Amino acid sequence: MTDSAKPTLLVVDGHSLAYRAFFALPVDNFTTKDGQHTNGIYGFLAMLINLIKAEKPTHLAVAFDTSRQSFRTREYAEYKANRSESPNEFKGQIPLLQDCLAAMSITVLQKEDIEADDILATLATQGAEQGFDVLVCSGDRDTIQLVNDDITLLYPNVQGVSQLKRYDRAAVIERYGVPPEQYPDIAALVGETSDNLPGVPKVGEKTAVKWLGQFGSLDALLENADKITGVVGGNLREHLDDVRRNRTLNRLLRDVELPVTITDLEVQPMDAQGVRDIFARLEFKTLIPRVAELAGIEQQMAAVTAAAAVAAPVPGEPSAEELAAWLEQAQGEIGVTITIEGDQPRRVGFATREAAVEATWGAEVAASVGPWLTSDAPKVFSDAKLQVKALRRAGIRIGGLAFDTIVTGWLLRPSFPDKTLADLVDRYLDEKLPESDPTQLVPETEGATPGQLSWYTLRVADALRGELAASVASVLTDIELPTLLTLADMELAGVSVSHVKLSEFSEELGERADAIAQEAFAAIGREVNLGSPKQLQEVLFEELQLPKTRKTKTGYSTDAAVLADLQDTNPHPFLDLLLQHREATKLRQIIESLDTAIAADGRVRTTYVQTGSQTGRLSSTDPNLQNIPVRTEESRRIRSAFEVGEGYETLLTADYSQIEMRIMAHLSEDPGLIEAFNSGEDLHRFVGARVFGVAPEEVTSAMRTKVKAMSYGLVYGLSAFGLSKQLRIEQTEAKQLMMEYFNRFGAVRDYLRSSVEQAKIDGYTATIFGRRRPFPDLASPNRVLRENAERAALNAPIQGSAADIMKIALFHIHDEFDAEQLRSRVLMQIHDELVIEVAPGEWDAAERIVRGRMGDAASLAVPLDVQIGRGQDWNEAAH
Repeated sequence: MTDSAKPTLLVVDGHSLAYRAFFALPVDNFTTKDGQHTNGIYGFLAMLINLIKAEKPTHLAVAFDTSRQSFRTREYAEYKANRSESPNEFKGQIPLLQDCLAAMSITVLQKEDIEADDILATLATQGAEQGFDVLVCSGDRDTIQLVNDDITLLYPNVQGVSQLKRYDRAAVIERYGVPPEQYPDIAALVGETSDNLPGVPKVGEKTAVKWLGQFGSLDALLENADKITGVVGGNLREHLDDVRRNRTLNRLLRDVELPVTITDLEVQPMDAQGVRDIFARLEFKTLIPRVAELAGIEQQMAAVTAAAAVAAPVPGEPSAEELAAWLEQAQGEIGVTITIEGDQPRRVGFATREAAVEATWGAEVAASVGPWLTSDAPKVFSDAKLQVKALRRAGIRIGGLAFDTIVTGWLLRPSFPDKTLADLVDRYLDEKLPESDPTQLVPETEGATPGQLSWYTLRVADALRGELAASVASVLTDIELPTLLTLADMELAGVSVSHVKLSEFSEELGERADAIAQEAFAAIGREVNLGSPKQLQEVLFEELQLPKTRKTKTGYSTDAAVLADLQDTNPHPFLDLLLQHREATKLRQIIESLDTAIAADGRVRTTYVQTGSQTGRLSSTDPNLQNIPVRTEESRRIRSAFEVGEGYETLLTADYSQIEMRIMAHLSEDPGLIEAFNSGEDLHRFVGARVFGVAPEEVTSAMRTKVKAMSYGLVYGLSAFGLSKQLRIEQTEAKQLMMEYFNRFGAVRDYLRSSVEQAKIDGYTATIFGRRRPFPDLASPNRVLRENAERAALNAPIQGSAADIMKIALFHIHDEFDAEQLRSRVLMQIHDELVIEVAPGEWDAAERIVRGRMGDAASLAVPLDVQIGRGQDWNEAAH
C-alpha cells in the first residue's frame, strides 16, 4: 500500500488541549448568558476543526483523563501533586466538550486508573501495526516517545492550541539530540516539573544527551554511574532511585484494554440536529457553519435551523384609519420600528406577539398614529434614539417608552454589548434575523420588514426580561430610558459654534507648528517627519542617545506620555520642541473635526453614545465633544468658540464638585471624609491636615497635591509604585503616605477591600442605584487579568454611581424645563458638567432648577455640591 493510500488515524488528548485552550482565550469573552464559561471548549473545537480539515483523518478518537488518580499515583503519591486545583471557570467544561464531540460523532475514550496518554499510546501503536499513518495530538511531552516512522506528534506551542508543531523522527532528533524512544531517558534524568518528578540536580538536557551518547542507553549509564566525575556525577549517584522511578512513571502503556478497535474509530456522519443544539446552547454560532462545511452537512444544518426558527408573521398593510383602530385595540406592549430615510420617517411597523402591521409614512399615517405614539401606551423599541429623533423632526414626541432592547442588552453585558437587533436575535432567540445583503444591487434575500422587525423586537424584549435582575430593571426604566429621550432632544438642538473663531485659531496653530518644526530641525541639523515614529526613534535613541523607552513591536515607544516622562528625566531641546509641536498639532486636529461638523445653521450636533462604556458614563462621537482639553489657556480658546445661540441670552454651566470623592465618603461611611464634606472645608486641605498631623492652615500646596493624588488614586486602584511615579517621589515615601492615609481614614481601606471581596463572591459590582458590572476575571487564574479586574472593580461602583447621578440630574432638569414651559435647554453633557442655553428672562428659573435637580439627584451622607457659571461662551461660563 502506498503512503498516499494509507488511512490516517488521529488521536487527541482532550483534557490537555482543552486546558491549554482555557488559558489561551480570555474567560470573559466566552461566557454564555447563563454564566457557563466556554473558552476551553471553544478553543479546543476550533483547533480540532482546523486539524481535521488539514489532515483529513479517516479514523478519529479523543481521550480524556477520568481524574488525577491513576496507577502512577499509587506507585508515587507525589506524582502531579504540585498541580493546583483546576480553576472554577474550567470546571464543568470537559463534560460539555464531550457532549459536543458526541454530537460530532467523534469517539470519546477514558478509563479509570489510566491516563489519556496511555490510551493514545495504545491506539497509536495499534494503528501503526495495522498500516495507518498515525497522528497523535497532545500537549504532554511524554508522548514524544511514541514518534516513529508511522507516528507523528502534533504538539501545541506556548501560545495555546492554534499552532501545532509537527514532530516526526527527524524533528525530535533535531530538537532533543536523541531519537524519540530515548526522550523518556532524558526526562528521567532531568525530571519533569509539570508531573512533580524531580531529576538529578544540576543536570539539564545537554548533560543528559551527552551521557546517553557516551553510554548508549539509560540502563548502561546507570550501571556505570560511578564513572561520571565531578559534582554532577555525585548527584547522579545520589539520585539513581529517582531516575529509575521517573523512567518507570513516564513509560506510556501501549496495551490498555479498550472497548473499541481501530475499525470502530472510522469517521462517521455528524448529527446536524445534535451539533446545532449543543453549539447553540454554548453560543458557538460561528462554529456551526464551520462544522457543517467540514462534515458536508450544510443542507441538513440549514434545514434544522429553518425548522427551529419561528416564522415571522406576514404584516398587514391597513389603511391609515384601520391602523389607528388596530393600535387602539391591541393589548399590552407593542413593538415599534420606524425606518428612516435621510433624517425623516419612511416606514412604520407595529407588532404584538401574534401579528404585525406596517405602513408608509405620510401625512395621513402620521395623523392617524400620532396620538397613539404620543400616548402612554407601552412601546418597545430597538435602538430607539434615532427613531425618536426622526419622529420629533416630524412633530411627534414619543410617550410610553417602556423598553429598548439595545440598551437592555448593554446593561446585561456592558463589556461586550450586542450592537444590533440581529445580534440580539442570534443570542437570545437562537434565530437569524432576515437581512438583505447590502453588497447586492438586487438582494437575493429580502430583509425583515418594519412590522417583522417590531415582532422580533418584542420577542427579544421578552427574552431579555428573563435575564434582568430587579435592580438592573430599575436602572433601565428609572435612569436609562428617560436619559435616552433627553439625549434625543440634546442631539437635535446641537450647540452654536463659531467658524470664525475656530478658523483663526487653527491658522495660528498651523503657523506655530511650522515655526516649532523649523526650530526642531535646527536643533538636530536636519529635517525629519515629526509624525513618523520610525524617524523619531532614529533621532531620539540613535543620534541623541537618549535612554530607550518602552519596547514596542515597531521599536521603542514615542507616544506623548512616554516622551513627556523622558523630557522630565532627560531634558533635551529637540524633545521639548517635539512635544510643543505635538500639542499644537493635536489642538488643530480637534479644531478641524469641530469646524467640519458645523451645520448650515451654525450648530454642531454630536451623537451621545449611551451604550459605549462599562461604567454607565456617556461618550460623545461625530464629533467628540468630550476630548476638548481645558487645562491650558490655549485649549480653553477652543471652548470660547462654543457660544450662546441666536434667540438665547447666555450659557449656564453646572458641574459637580468632587463627586467621586463624595460617593467614596458615602459608600465607605468614613467619618473623617464625611466630616470634611459636611464642614464645608477644602477637602484636600482637611485630609492633608489629618494625614500629615498639622493644622489645616499649615497644609502646604505640596502636601495638598500629595493627598489629592492619593485620594483620587485610591478610587482607581493606584499602587504605591503608581503614586510614586505620579508624584515623582520615592516608592518608600509613597508607601508611607498610603499607610498614614489609611491610618486616618481606615473605613476607606475597609470599604475598598470589602467591595472587591464582595465582587468576587457575586461576580459583579453594583452602583448605589443597582447598575451591575460583571467581573468574571476576578476569579481568573491569570494573575495579570485578575489584578486588572480587581483595580477596575474598586472604581466601578464609584464611577458608575457618578454616571447614574449625572443622568438622573440631566433628565430631571430637561423634564422640569418642559414642565415649567421654559425655552431654556440642555445642550451638552461633558463628564461631570452640563452646558445649558438660557432663554431671555429665564436665568433665575433655570439656575433654580439646575441647582435643585443636581443637588437632589441622590441622597448621600454628604451634600452634592454644584458649581454654576455664566457667560456668552463656554469658556467664559466656566467656574
